[in-house]
Amino acid sequence: MSTVTKRRWSSDVGGYGLPRKDSRSCDYEAYVPDHLMGRRFFLEGEVAADVADAEAAIARLNVEANALVDTEALARILLRAEAVASSRIEGLEVGARRLLHAEVVRGMHTSPSDVTAAEVLNNIDAMVFAVESVSVGDPITVDLLLGMHRRLLAGTRLEQHGGIPRDQQNWIGGSAYNPCSAVFVPPPPEFVSELLEDLCAFCCTDDLPAVAQAAIAHAQFETIHPFVDGNGRTGRALIHLVLRRRGLALRTLPPVSLVLATWAQSYINGLTLFRYVGSPMSPAAIDGLNTWIGRFASACTRSVADASAYERRVAGLQAQWREQLGTVRANSGTDVLLRVLPGAPILSADSAATLIGRTFKPAAAAIQRLVDAGILRQVNVGRRNRAFEAPEVIAAFTALERQLASPEGDTLTLGSHWWPRRSPPH
Repeated sequence: MSTVTKRRWSSDVGGYGLPRKDSRSCDYEAYVPDHLMGRRFFLEGEVAADVADAEAAIARLNVEANALVDTEALARILLRAEAVASSRIEGLEVGARRLLHAEVVRGMHTSPSDVTAAEVLNNIDAMVFAVESVSVGDPITVDLLLGMHRRLLAGTRLEQHGGIPRDQQNWIGGSAYNPCSAVFVPPPPEFVSELLEDLCAFCCTDDLPAVAQAAIAHAQFETIHPFVDGNGRTGRALIHLVLRRRGLALRTLPPVSLVLATWAQSYINGLTLFRYVGSPMSPAAIDGLNTWIGRFASACTRSVADASAYERRVAGLQAQWREQLGTVRANSGTDVLLRVLPGAPILSADSAATLIGRTFKPAAAAIQRLVDAGILRQVNVGRRNRAFEAPEVIAAFTALERQLASPEGDTLTLGSHWWPRRSPPH
């Protein structure tokens, strides 16, 4: 049975001139969820239908729709969009062009000066690592989650916490210095390792529909909140690990975080309803579970619609480009570059050569032909680096995000509301 455990917070920041709400001691309650293994899950009829619809939509995205656009390019841009939206939920705002410029700079073996963009690029790296580590039937392990989290925090101010489960209490909302007015307090640190092992064991089962399993796994991860920072982004990447392991999204990720960012309040509310106290068989527990899974399934279905719309727009752009260019010899550098351009709308001559599998000279010639046709334009990235961008693809990428409003105020993340108890601010 899930419970709350009463704890005492003794403040040690009283001498730093902080307001009373930040410096006070208090009693607080931390939530300890049920284990998932051995628990019975009941999906109501309408929710089961929503889950089935979501799985059918994701399967279509991975089997049918990819006939229009190069699969690898589509997968790359959808993964990037997913990472951008997942980061936005955590308050990391970065536009499409800004992120793509930072990506090109890093590809030139130069550290991006844009700290926010660098953190989002870390999110992309973590997701790539995750999805490349799991295929059909492969285990999802605690070590895998730790490796993903380590990449997420690499090079940030919290790098030393990467891949390490927390050893202190954390909380969401309220004061940055104590959990006295927190919106939610996750389980105390001594519960974290056992709960993570149980979660990964659950992720390796096949009893539930894949979308329902992904929804439950994500909600449980967010409830455990096992890390100092990066819980939301890691937990949303876990969604895709489950879908890949179940064989549902092996080629293309449904950008579900785009929709969760749009439905931010509903998203947070659904996670809250998932957290019952008492028996998992109680009406409140069953209703909360079904409400959350239903909302998650709807987000998956909507994300596939967004991805398919993007794919149709890019297919139209590629047809337009070929009309602008006239005759393009099959499998030439220009032909291959047109196919991969949607996945790399800002590139250098060196990165283009790698993408199309040609040497520098034919890659540069293909770029120049696209520049002459008005498909690419030269830009400067970093201080003195020259690159080329496809503005129409960037516009399509931005449209894929659909100018999502930042979910300000919907949740206060651990990243901005965690502080080591023995390290008061300077």
